[in-house]
Amino acid sequence: MLALLLSLASHVPAVPPRADDFHWKGRIPAGQAIEIRGINGGIRAAAGSGPEVEVTAVKHAHKSNPDDVKIEVVTHADGGVTICAVYPGRHGSTNSCDAGGHGDNNMEDNDVSVEFTVTVPGGVRLVATTVNGDVGADNLGAQVEATTVNGSVDVSTRGAAEATTVNGSIRVRMGTVMTDDATFTTVNGDITVSMPAGLACDFEANTVNGSIESAFPVTVSGRMKPTSMRGTIGAGGKELKLTTVNGSIQLQKS
Repeated sequence: MLALLLSLASHVPAVPPRADDFHWKGRIPAGQAIEIRGINGGIRAAAGSGPEVEVTAVKHAHKSNPDDVKIEVVTHADGGVTICAVYPGRHGSTNSCDAGGHGDNNMEDNDVSVEFTVTVPGGVRLVATTVNGDVGADNLGAQVEATTVNGSVDVSTRGAAEATTVNGSIRVRMGTVMTDDATFTTVNGDITVSMPAGLACDFEANTVNGSIESAFPVTVSGRMKPTSMRGTIGAGGKELKLTTVNGSIQLQKS
């Protein structure tokens, strides 16, 4: 009997390891963006040494069918690319993938999470947006725009950055002097922003339950409060605005 069972087992095909649910590779011109749009799941980006952007998306679920969530790729006329996790629509509605958050992507009763991993060459911008998940970018070479709702943001880039969340902290390290306005906003979490020496900007920081610290001298406009600061750093210029409700704010030197 044992010999028979062993014989039968030897003829059962091995189950192959699960492959990544999605993989995309392509070139994006310098100055254009790879835009990643998710709902459930985090986005993690890192610098790449080659000329191509690479995107991997892995799905996980407890009850819902992962195959119901599609990964769509939209290439734009300027050479930029938008990649979305598109969930089944609500009540027969149709969701879509469009640049800049203009597409519909409403969902309910679906627990599929999609974790995105992105490799970004120097010179390519990253726009990363999700709802339930952290957004991270490590040692990138160009502008980063990071948005989530329930999650933290942790970004380091040699370019500029902006970040927004609701329930989570923000930590950003920028390697370039500001050439445009920059906003960092959360509700429940600390904000820590590191800027290079030579920073010149119009600075505004606001919190309700927390403190404000700046490693750069600030020429204050009006009354200075423990929870509110407005003034200029250096000669002034572009606006740097940091806002939270329940958390502290730190402006540091890189």
